[in-house]
Amino acid sequence: MDHKFFAMISRMKYIDRWALMRNTISENISEHSLETAFIAHALAVIGNRRLGKSYNADRCAVLAMYHDAAEIITGDLPTPIKYYNKQIKSVYNEIEENAERQMLSYLPEDIRQDYVSVFSHDEAEADLWRLVKAADKLSALIKCIEERRMGNADFRKAEESTLKAITALGCEEADIFLAEFIPPYDLTLDEQA
Repeated sequence: MDHKFFAMISRMKYIDRWALMRNTISENISEHSLETAFIAHALAVIGNRRLGKSYNADRCAVLAMYHDAAEIITGDLPTPIKYYNKQIKSVYNEIEENAERQMLSYLPEDIRQDYVSVFSHDEAEADLWRLVKAADKLSALIKCIEERRMGNADFRKAEESTLKAITALGCEEADIFLAEFIPPYDLTLDEQA
């Protein structure tokens, strides 16, 4: 029997983000998920080394890799629509859960259980999912900074609101990342060298 899970995962590269915005450089959910995984891993390492936490940084990166995988089926619903009101958010959550179940059905039964926890937001991993959420927002902030640097004023408000959203998370690891790793995104390659 053919199992189409990974063929579907490879389609992440066809789902563009920021659909309501004029982009100077397009970004797809595959690119975004990898960047989010890098950042989530870093947040976990920061927590472990500087804040006395005991996060599983590798697991955090894996959760981030798959955090938007359901969008292969649902598409990337723009944030202003997704969070317009509680009813829309609730219905969209249900749609996402159905899409996740569908994705899992594309795996052979003998390995499916190993992926269930990657898609479910298990309360036992709430701390890791909190870091993934922060990493997701930090990735969005980086996109906004890059667009602004390219002269695209369309992302100015998005940058402001994303920065506020990150600060509102109260995630100390994200605050450290903001202070130490975000400023170089405003530098040119020559300035970074």
